[in-house]
Amino acid sequence: MQIRSGGGKINGMMILKHMFEKIISIENLLLAWQEFLRGKRHRLDAQLFGVRLMDNIFALHHDLSYHTYRHGGYQAFNISDPKPRLIHKAEVRDHLLHHAVHHVLYPFFDQLFIFDAYSCRLSKGTHKAIKRLYEFYWRVSKNSTKTCWALKGDIRKFFASIDHGVLLNILQARIADENMMWLLSEIISSFHSSQTGKGLPLGNLTSQLLSNIYMNEFDQFVKHGLKVKYYIRYADDFVILSTNKDELQQMIVAIQDFLMRKLKLELHPDKLFLQTFSSGLDFLGWVNFVDHRVLRGTTRKRLFSKLGDHPTLATLNSYQGLLRHGNAKKLTAKLGNFQQIMIY
Repeated sequence: MQIRSGGGKINGMMILKHMFEKIISIENLLLAWQEFLRGKRHRLDAQLFGVRLMDNIFALHHDLSYHTYRHGGYQAFNISDPKPRLIHKAEVRDHLLHHAVHHVLYPFFDQLFIFDAYSCRLSKGTHKAIKRLYEFYWRVSKNSTKTCWALKGDIRKFFASIDHGVLLNILQARIADENMMWLLSEIISSFHSSQTGKGLPLGNLTSQLLSNIYMNEFDQFVKHGLKVKYYIRYADDFVILSTNKDELQQMIVAIQDFLMRKLKLELHPDKLFLQTFSSGLDFLGWVNFVDHRVLRGTTRKRLFSKLGDHPTLATLNSYQGLLRHGNAKKLTAKLGNFQQIMIY
């Protein structure tokens, strides 16, 4: 069976093949340039690349065609929203290529992901993840007539711990194209965290997709190995709901074993919780209760800290949009005071 993303089936398994030429085509590289340019027209490096755009595009196409392309270095900088992170920014040429790769690979791999993986996917996101969480709660609790238990966890140093060898093996199982695997290997090996052969850079568009491909192995294990019905994942945060506390407790060992044995990942010991939903489940920036949710305390402090440091209307509007998704009348009123100050 052929699909639009250039895939087919081998032994009943969806395989991607013969797509390298599409990735490196002039047409796809130009489309990638347009996607990359959104919101970046003011950047000097983007402007300089654009001055000789077609020369740069043809040169990139040539290097990719003849396998002489080498990924450049990264510029590191810190951000503190939503929490302190070290971001690594690729050069324009490489960043453009990330868009070209993502544009072709995303449609194929997205169809392989489970429905309830919500990070970095079209028509998903945090708000839909939380909405789904509440849908699951009402089903599990039989409309609040039964106690609903939640197992919540996340991965210790997730992006920094992704193993290059494991990732390439996962990709190799789905991609029957040596040229494409050469290119993906070049991108993946362009960055290392504190350990050689580990880590994806926060800041690469390809990192978002590759991390989802990596964690899809875990998703499939939870859904089909553990046969969990009520499971949600966003990036490396996940929640499993059940009326059976003992069953959830027993899952922890199986989850830890799978993550270490198959993906060389560890659960964060300080962020593993088994609790009732009604006690308030901290998930995606909100503490979620049965009939309402409130902004997490650290998120609230960070909100006003950022407004104090960078009091722009764009930042204000962004946070006002966030607060509309929960119970935050007092915080919304405080933001209104910030708005009045900025206007006058």
